[in-house]
Amino acid sequence: MENDKNEYRPDPGLNDRLLKTRTVLISGEINKDRADEFARQMLVLDSESDDPIYVYINSPGGDVDSGFAIYDMIRFVSSPVTVIGMGLVASAAALIFLSVPKERRIGFPNSTYLIHQPLSQLKGVAIDVAIYADKLEALRHKLDKVIADATGKDVSEVEKDTERDCWMSAEEALSYGMLSRIVNSKSEI
Repeated sequence: MENDKNEYRPDPGLNDRLLKTRTVLISGEINKDRADEFARQMLVLDSESDDPIYVYINSPGGDVDSGFAIYDMIRFVSSPVTVIGMGLVASAAALIFLSVPKERRIGFPNSTYLIHQPLSQLKGVAIDVAIYADKLEALRHKLDKVIADATGKDVSEVEKDTERDCWMSAEEALSYGMLSRIVNSKSEI
């Protein structure tokens, strides 16, 4: 099978150079492979030193379980992690963004943020759909609680905001409590 010429493939050499600077990039769809790669990178960096790790995020989101795997890994390592939102930080990527204390959540001026309830593509027999719907509702409450805890909002306010897509500019995300500051240069990080 021939590879799609339009599909982006990261340069492994460039990735290695980024890791030497204790920098990890989360770009594109959040999925199991991306979560596994991220976990490996974080574990290696954490084993080398307790120095800070910088995670840049530009992602439309994806699989919420993979998002939670990355979220948990960021919280698991000993090294302090700073996340920097750039471009689009949406859905599961917004969950990942909220994995660190507010003072270590930074955004670029033109970054955009999206929070919403989990999406589903329910299929199957009625009883399985009903079971999955219950699980999806529990997941929604879990995500809303994470957002509320990270932003200082009441869960009831977050529930209203995530009922539909809630898009925020960097300034709006700053006001909402998603990030602590907006930076224009590396020296500000």
